[in-house]
Amino acid sequence: MNAGPFDTSQVILGENLEELAKLPDGSFQMIYIDPPFNTGRDQSRRTMRTVADADGDRTGFEGRRYRTELLQKSSYRDSFDDFLGFIAPRLEEAHRLLNDTGTLYFHIDYRESHYCKLLLDEIFGRENFLNEIIWAYDYGARAKKKWPAKHDTIFVYAKDASVNYFDSEGVDREPYMAPGLVTAEKVAKGKLPTDVWWHTIVPTNGSEKTGYPSQKPEGVVRRMVQASSRPGDWCLDFFCGSGTLGAVAASLGRHYVLIDSNPEAIEIARRRLGLAEEPPRVA
Repeated sequence: MNAGPFDTSQVILGENLEELAKLPDGSFQMIYIDPPFNTGRDQSRRTMRTVADADGDRTGFEGRRYRTELLQKSSYRDSFDDFLGFIAPRLEEAHRLLNDTGTLYFHIDYRESHYCKLLLDEIFGRENFLNEIIWAYDYGARAKKKWPAKHDTIFVYAKDASVNYFDSEGVDREPYMAPGLVTAEKVAKGKLPTDVWWHTIVPTNGSEKTGYPSQKPEGVVRRMVQASSRPGDWCLDFFCGSGTLGAVAASLGRHYVLIDSNPEAIEIARRRLGLAEEPPRVA
């Protein structure tokens, strides 16, 4: 286990390229990034609640009246004229910051995935490409003139595939689809997930929901952290959004560094992680 870049886990408000340059080489065992997908539009999410109100403008069960209140609105601009020019120097920093046994998980969708794969091959080397994970979900697009998009792509790269750390025994198992075809012992243990991950998005009424746009579910990130890091290792997300990597890393006994330039994201992440005030940075 390599020494970490700080004494304790960090949540940092700042432009990620500038903040990454301050971190020492080989500081992290695992990096997960979920950059903007270059959708060409503003991403927003509103958190609402309903309140009983005899004069409310809505009618519910048994004619009861209520009103809705806006608790929070979060948004960010998801549009780039040159997405590859934007992401390339950040991927180069990710490569520098991984230790020799480390792994990058790069989360993207169909708009830029094919371009990003070529860029990742150039920076990490095709020989260090490990997986193309498909995260399939059951909510979202309702296209009628083409097949609705219901998946994201996660590219997995090793810093050095010949010594890459991967703990298949540490990953939460899935049930067998045909349990009658395997032994009782295997049924009890479950099977290692493949490179197609069926997992719902964050439920709108779930306790995990933060109200941040494009929040990713802990269950998806948990597999990555379990497989590619050990307790006490350092994990990095420099497009941290709502802080899902930090929440998962903390629950599994890992350290984390989260970076985002959006004050809303940092506020949500810090609140989610129970951090009341900005901790002191270690030089």
